[in-house]
Amino acid sequence: MKKISVLLVDDHTVIRQGMRALLACEADLEIVAEAENGRQAIQLAQKKQPDVVVMDLAMPYMNGAEATRQVLKSCPATKVLVVTSYANDECISELLKAGAAGYLVKQTAAAELARAIREVRRGNSFFSPAIAKLIRESNRSALNGEMSRDLTAREAQVLQLIADGFSNKAIATELEISIKTVEKHRQQVMNKLDIHETAGLTRYAISKGLVLEKAPMGI
Repeated sequence: MKKISVLLVDDHTVIRQGMRALLACEADLEIVAEAENGRQAIQLAQKKQPDVVVMDLAMPYMNGAEATRQVLKSCPATKVLVVTSYANDECISELLKAGAAGYLVKQTAAAELARAIREVRRGNSFFSPAIAKLIRESNRSALNGEMSRDLTAREAQVLQLIADGFSNKAIATELEISIKTVEKHRQQVMNKLDIHETAGLTRYAISKGLVLEKAPMGI
């Protein structure tokens, strides 16, 4: 039986060594090369044509998202499995758009890596439980109301918090993003909905069921 060929990509040598050791006892898996940055990953993928690339996200020279795009463009038969410490909906969305077939968090990868490699090789998707939960929550947020066709999951979250009376600073704290990013999302929401004042955004959010209409004081 032909083994599943794997290219490991991570800028930390100790992480690559750990994954190599973890997969060494899997009879159907074979590590054919290792890369320490995105550029090297593309070069080795083109040379080795691996079945699966295990890709880190944050790396020097070229990040995992762009490396994933370029690997899949030049090696269409290869599958990319992301293994990273970053687990938020923006990172997940970016990697899925880039074409990644799976997404694992490093904290739980030891128990899931071999199985995930086999699944993505078969053409299936594979996500850590925490990632699958984030995807479900993002989809639920995006589908909450008809506006899901226009706003991203993050923009919907920002709209909901605006309607709940959160300031930009409070939204940034709640979503663990920068105020500048909040301002960007807020402007995108206004542009997409063609509503340019807070009261109008609040009325819109209420009409779509994102928030409950607040009762007047004294009631």
